[in-house]
Amino acid sequence: MMRSLYAGITGLRNHQIRMDVIGNNISNVNTVGFKSSRVVFQDIYSQTLSPSSGSTATIGGTNPKQIGLGAMLATVDVLHTSTASQYTGAPLDLSIEGDGFFVLSIGGQTVYSRAGNFYTDGENFLVNSNGAFVQGYPINTDGTPNISGDLENIKLSEDYYDITIDSTGAVVGLKKGSVGGGSNEKVVIGQIAVATFSNQNALEKVGQNSYRNTINSGVAVIHIPGEDGAGTLNPGTLEMSNVDLASEFTDMIVTQRGFQANSRIITTTDAMLEELVNLKR
Repeated sequence: MMRSLYAGITGLRNHQIRMDVIGNNISNVNTVGFKSSRVVFQDIYSQTLSPSSGSTATIGGTNPKQIGLGAMLATVDVLHTSTASQYTGAPLDLSIEGDGFFVLSIGGQTVYSRAGNFYTDGENFLVNSNGAFVQGYPINTDGTPNISGDLENIKLSEDYYDITIDSTGAVVGLKKGSVGGGSNEKVVIGQIAVATFSNQNALEKVGQNSYRNTINSGVAVIHIPGEDGAGTLNPGTLEMSNVDLASEFTDMIVTQRGFQANSRIITTTDAMLEELVNLKR
């Protein structure tokens, strides 16, 4: 059979995958903290009809003669490009300005996310919309974070009111008075942590706006927001999706034309084979 027939099939398969990725990007155009993906193709190895040869005293060198055998999927990249934040005014909404991910614990597993739409559950633990606990450093008696301790679930104690979160992730509240009312004493009751990775592009999406680390991403390095290269927090805001609709629709057109062109390869090759079959009548 002709090589072009199978080359066209590889092109159809790859453009279908690219269209799947584009469709997923567009469907998440309004998903908080979503990072879009892109598809990159590469050629399959080529069949060598004759190798190259060097020149001699009597004849010059020749180039190799090769026929490509189609295309294949090189990678599906997640684009961790920065994007704008949307102001919500909700005191527990957070976005990260710069590098880093929120550290979450759900079902005994640790995952990471850029989506900072947080709430309190029935026991006053800080959670996301899926019930994952937001992780942070324990607090020493002097109000400083114990960065040498293990991360723990952050609890917004009922002993405090007017609880806010600042740009460094410190959860601050005013201590309630002993006989009703309250005081002006601000107390740090929690410290949100963020994680960075040596290769964040290798993180694996696990749904629900979350990622988990892989062998190629490296282990998570935990920081206080704003320290050691980690991003700071923007209270009262949520990170918007980085999907660019203009770019996605343009890619959709290019992908559609690529699919049509590869379909034409198959139909044209089929017509040539039909002519070959009809030689003997």
